[in-house]
Amino acid sequence: MPTYFDNVSELPHKEYKIAFEIEGRHYELAGDRGVFSKNSLDEGTRLLIETLLHRDIGKKVLDLGCGLGPIGLILAASDPGLRVTCSDVNLRALELTRRNAETLNVGDRVETVNSDLYHNITSTYDSVISNPPIRAGKKVTYAIYLGAKEHLNPGGHLYIVIRKKQGAESALAYIKTIYEYVEVIASHKGYRVITAAN
Repeated sequence: MPTYFDNVSELPHKEYKIAFEIEGRHYELAGDRGVFSKNSLDEGTRLLIETLLHRDIGKKVLDLGCGLGPIGLILAASDPGLRVTCSDVNLRALELTRRNAETLNVGDRVETVNSDLYHNITSTYDSVISNPPIRAGKKVTYAIYLGAKEHLNPGGHLYIVIRKKQGAESALAYIKTIYEYVEVIASHKGYRVITAAN
């Protein structure tokens, strides 16, 4: 059975709304079967968004593995100068991202790209951001961490969120073999937000 990190076009649709608040602002995004995350904003995504809202992430951002788009879209909604590329292998996820971008009135600053990892990513960014698909395995998630290096502008940063019990420590050790600067910048309920830069 296909999962959210596959293309799920053959799955029957079962749409729903995800309603939540971040820093006092209410959001309501469309979701569907076969797209991360199901029925609610997961804790890791929330922690990553809340952390990045208080950091300088530049003006050109890649949200890799965007799902239905909450990370990139909320960051765009919070910064009128931000341009975001939302990328996913899942075509249904990208359609939801486009719809949610229009709902948040950021469609003119959000590009969607159908890409397996970085295969169709040709630009460079001030920040590469991901809540990596842990269930896809280390081959996929470690490729996210490694591939970001080639797609960062000078001074740019990778930002990921990962749960301690899902391999945060081993991921941190691996990322330290790639980047000169690596730091855990937030933690909550077992989740860690890690940043890395050259």
